[in-house]
Amino acid sequence: MQPSVRDSLPRGEHFFSREPAFYKSFFRLFLLLTLQNIVTYSVNVADNVMLGSFSQTALSGAAAVNQIQYVLQQLINMGLCEGLIMLASQYWGRNDTDAIQRLTGIALCLGWAVGLLLTLAAFLCPRALVGLFTNDADILAEGVAYLSILRLSYLVFITTLILLAALRSMQIVSIAFRLSVMTLLVNAGINFVLIFGRFGFPCLGVRGAAIGTLIARCLELLVLLLYIRKGRLPVRFAASRLLRFPRSLVGDFLRVSLPCCVSSLLFSSAVAMQTAILGHLSSNALAANSAAGTLFQYCKMIPISASAAAGVFIGRVVGSGELSGLRGYVRTLQVLFLCIGLLVSGLLLAISRPLLSLYALTPQALAYARQIILVFCITSIGTAYEMPCMCGICRGGGDSRFVMFMDIFFSWCVVVPLSVCAAFVLRLDIAAVVFFMNCDQILKCIPVFIKTNRYTFIKKLARTGAEKR
Repeated sequence: MQPSVRDSLPRGEHFFSREPAFYKSFFRLFLLLTLQNIVTYSVNVADNVMLGSFSQTALSGAAAVNQIQYVLQQLINMGLCEGLIMLASQYWGRNDTDAIQRLTGIALCLGWAVGLLLTLAAFLCPRALVGLFTNDADILAEGVAYLSILRLSYLVFITTLILLAALRSMQIVSIAFRLSVMTLLVNAGINFVLIFGRFGFPCLGVRGAAIGTLIARCLELLVLLLYIRKGRLPVRFAASRLLRFPRSLVGDFLRVSLPCCVSSLLFSSAVAMQTAILGHLSSNALAANSAAGTLFQYCKMIPISASAAAGVFIGRVVGSGELSGLRGYVRTLQVLFLCIGLLVSGLLLAISRPLLSLYALTPQALAYARQIILVFCITSIGTAYEMPCMCGICRGGGDSRFVMFMDIFFSWCVVVPLSVCAAFVLRLDIAAVVFFMNCDQILKCIPVFIKTNRYTFIKKLARTGAEKR
């Protein structure tokens, strides 16, 4: 690992980037990732909306289980996958595809270990896992039924995420979008048939939603493996390279990915705890947060995609060593992130009323959901700035520890204590509790702005051929 190169960073000719290639590269990646992420998230929304139309209890049970899925997805996607992309994108800047294959093998082995542990826990103690998020007996029963099928998809889902991350590090993202569309259509079709019992099939409710998700995830991985085997890719992902990797690369991957994993695990655990807080307040609060959170996550796909695109772009630039335009790129990206935040806030407000009408919520739950949406409209502007700066620019530039420290401090030293106090000590209304659950999205902006504009995040992680032995 080389020390920070901030001191030798060129100043550049212009304050903002004037390179057409930068805008073309970033926006192409950003738009494709946005489409892919929106469609991918729609797989979960298909379960959410149809179950919400089926019954509020089924919706709440699935929402409780989806917190387990959320923790897993954050740990793998924002942990191992981000660590893989950080390193692999820098090697892509050096055209070192052999290192990318071996790093992918390391990520797969670690991901499978995590998946096996969670799958085992879901088989041995499903009621205890779902009981972390609700104490309502009816919701608990629906959640256990959902988990009994969904747990079979965890290893499949992990494998797909890691392989797509490896492709993304080489700026190959079109296959991910096509896969997402296929998965959505398959999942939504099976959901419609099995949740409501159409065309002579039994009415399975929450179990039908889980079956649809499982079949869609398996088909998604199968098609991806066929694409990798038949496609003309820079990397063939041969088993001999995936499962054999030098010790130096293992050490590099762990140093980079462990902070990402710790950050994502603690952040997602804090989010899951927030769901548990609402679940222990009332079933109406849990259902309202599930419905409003679904709409917010849809809009959040836009800054998440901006973060992913920025991470790949900045990582490739740092890995190539051509840093003359980096300051202009970073300044330009920050302005784009703020514009995206305003877009997300307006979009969320515009779609909230018609989409909330699709849910079979009680009048009280519907009122709560509308209040929560207004809170998200405020905090989403901060989210759209701080998250792409942290997870895109800083992490893409080689600094994963800063993100970890930020998530640990704000999630567990600020958000969780304030949320617990607001809910159970001060007994504030639901909207106020949700605001405290998301106040870190605003508070993070100050230290993130300072870190980003001091350029102390720049670290060259890619090794030469001799250093990899």
